[in-house]
Amino acid sequence: MQQPPDQNRPQRPSLDLSQIESAVDGFFATSGVEASHEARELVAEIMLSGLKLVADGADMGQLKLVRSALKEMRHAYRIFNPYKGTRKISIFGSARTPESDPDYQLARVFSRIISESGMMVITGAGDGIMKAGHEGPEVDKCFGLRIRLPFEAGANSVITGDRKLVNFRYFFTRKLMFMAHSDAVAVFPGGFGTQDELFEALTLIQTGKSNLIPIVLIEHEGGDYWSGWEEGCVKPLARRGLISPEDRGLYSVHHDPAAAVAEISAFYSRFHSMRFVGKDLVLRLHRAPDAAELSALEREYRADLCSEGSFSVVGAFEEELEFRDLPRLAFRFNRRAWSRLRSFIDALNGAPARTHA
Repeated sequence: MQQPPDQNRPQRPSLDLSQIESAVDGFFATSGVEASHEARELVAEIMLSGLKLVADGADMGQLKLVRSALKEMRHAYRIFNPYKGTRKISIFGSARTPESDPDYQLARVFSRIISESGMMVITGAGDGIMKAGHEGPEVDKCFGLRIRLPFEAGANSVITGDRKLVNFRYFFTRKLMFMAHSDAVAVFPGGFGTQDELFEALTLIQTGKSNLIPIVLIEHEGGDYWSGWEEGCVKPLARRGLISPEDRGLYSVHHDPAAAVAEISAFYSRFHSMRFVGKDLVLRLHRAPDAAELSALEREYRADLCSEGSFSVVGAFEEELEFRDLPRLAFRFNRRAWSRLRSFIDALNGAPARTHA
């Protein structure tokens, strides 16, 4: 195999991370920006990665892509961060759906009801289903993540001019922001883009690259979009063994918007959030299971979910800085059975509430 010329071979930056950290401390001091020790370390690593890009021979186009992507992500985080305490739902669907279409009307009703339940709404900021998703709530409860395309006009009339409208050059940074900030996903009929967004969500959840969140697929009563999708796409994958039978439990199909909202609300009735602490998966809960509930869950799910040991009701781990007042359920998750974990959370949420004398 032909070797690249010597001048194109990667070079090693002469600076090490500790030297960069020292320089970063000076930048923070000069700028007046306060940061924790961990934040300064991470910024130093970002700078070292930039130096390594140049040392590795990255061309100007590659450097500009990394720069632009980082700028888009920073701006999007700045818009979302003030709303960290509020749950959000991403609504996907076709920009071509006219206002006369029953699915447009359904999306408008759904977005209103989900907003009334306390969630903020994120859409792609275009027309069609995306505009309907913005028409249900008040605009102060809406985000728009618009992709700049040469054949489409600006954002829809509802979100235009709002501070929570974010424009993206790249699909990958836009899709990252959709999933990073979504506590649920609702999908209405759409084309390639809608299917891409749906499969992105399913793939990230199925592989554990995103937290488990409910995915509801919605269309008007009598519609055949989702039944056709299941018959033509999902069921053939299951028959060939290309997905597990339980993977179909990662989504549900609804014709009633109130029922779709009820499913999303039920998902968070006892379950609050999740994270890994070392080898343990920690489920934060609004209410801990009692001994009888825990025993029933162990019988049904321990063999499928636990790589070793079983489920334990615990308090907050030292590493957890958020929601320390909530009880936890911790176990050594095998990191494979994500669809089964969704079933476990559903069972946990469905357990009867304890009564007190």
